[in-house]
Amino acid sequence: MTIKAVEDGSSASRLREQRGWYWYDFANSAFPTTVMTVFLGPYLTDIAETAAAGAPYVDVLGFDVRPEAYYPFVLGVSAIFQILFMLIAGALADHTGRKRELLGFFAFLGAAATVCMWFISDGRYLLGGVLYLIGNVCFAAAMVVYNSFLPEISTSDERDKVSSRGWGFGYLGGGTLLVVNLALFTQADALGIGEGVAVRLALASAGLWWGAFTVIPMMRLRNRPPKAADAAPGEPAGRAFTGSLRQLARTAAGLRHYPLTLFFLLAYLVYNDGVQTVISFSATYADQTLGLSTNVQISAILLVQFAAFGGALLLGRLAARYGAKRVVLVSLVAWTGVVTVAYFLQQGSAWQFYALGFAIAVVMGGTQSLSRSMFSLVIPRGREAEYFSLYEISDKGATVIGSFVLATAVQVTGSQRAGIISLIVFFAVGFVLLWLVNLPKAIRAAGNEVPERI
Repeated sequence: MTIKAVEDGSSASRLREQRGWYWYDFANSAFPTTVMTVFLGPYLTDIAETAAAGAPYVDVLGFDVRPEAYYPFVLGVSAIFQILFMLIAGALADHTGRKRELLGFFAFLGAAATVCMWFISDGRYLLGGVLYLIGNVCFAAAMVVYNSFLPEISTSDERDKVSSRGWGFGYLGGGTLLVVNLALFTQADALGIGEGVAVRLALASAGLWWGAFTVIPMMRLRNRPPKAADAAPGEPAGRAFTGSLRQLARTAAGLRHYPLTLFFLLAYLVYNDGVQTVISFSATYADQTLGLSTNVQISAILLVQFAAFGGALLLGRLAARYGAKRVVLVSLVAWTGVVTVAYFLQQGSAWQFYALGFAIAVVMGGTQSLSRSMFSLVIPRGREAEYFSLYEISDKGATVIGSFVLATAVQVTGSQRAGIISLIVFFAVGFVLLWLVNLPKAIRAAGNEVPERI
């Protein structure tokens, strides 16, 4: 017997929640685009080098760290904390049923930390590291709670459409603010503020954007009673925390009852590793192998942001007609084509790089949004946030193996072109694994309704 994903609420109230839910993607996308992708890494490295004052190291909690290694060091530490807090956030959300409050807590705390990045100056590299750590951990924890709303605000047949619209709206929000901040940065001297002030304004604006637009989903989303047997929505915070950890342990032990769900996660981990490695390596490839200017790279980032908005919606519509699994499988074939074409790009050819960026954008948003909607169908009710914490860990952990494979290929051959072509293995293996997943069986095993097209 299957259970429908949405049992309560009229279609009008469900639509209202869906529209509110989209706005959180619009809000939080400012953080990964403006802060993580463009501005913070180079700026924080410069701040650390200023603090070093010519010395080879800066002090980080008693350790000697090279200024150029400080930002990667912070990234690694934040990844560890992300895993911990995503698991805790997921368990708390399912155990207490207070998803709306938890989303607001993590979102507003992360936004506040990002706003405070305005104060990263005059050698305050430690402050910058701490603020990034808080912002990045809160971003990940909030995403776990945010994603767990998807099965509650949409029926199984609506899932692909709702997930694709949210993802696409996120690209639109992140891209819009990035356009403003890049315009401010490129005109900083003309405006008489200097590049340092322009970067600090950009970082702080991402926090303001994140916090301000989070108000909309906070007004529209609502909590549901927790469905777990040990749930206790009114218990004190301390007992809720310990109860959540006990529930998380039981969920981990119960994963063996959902082998197809785990198999889907494995497939996602493999092909998403390829996706994330391509994205993270593209700027380095454009700079060192293709010899393209910073302006070309920046404009390509903007192209990808806005084209991905349309790509997510397009693949969402295709999924409604052909099924999400088929569309994602086709997108993995397209990803294979992308890295193959990247291998043959001519040095200094900006238009070829733009064309490749457009192709990446079209498949990128759809691959990620449809993977999210498929996963939402293969998780048991009452455990949405906990399972999405595992999903987010798979997402955040992506590029680990991909980066190693790419680095090994470059080390052996001395060619970044060989490195980029080596990533085909992730899309090929991911394709096979996803193709082998019996999705209808996995959905029924989780107690959910199988959509008309899957």
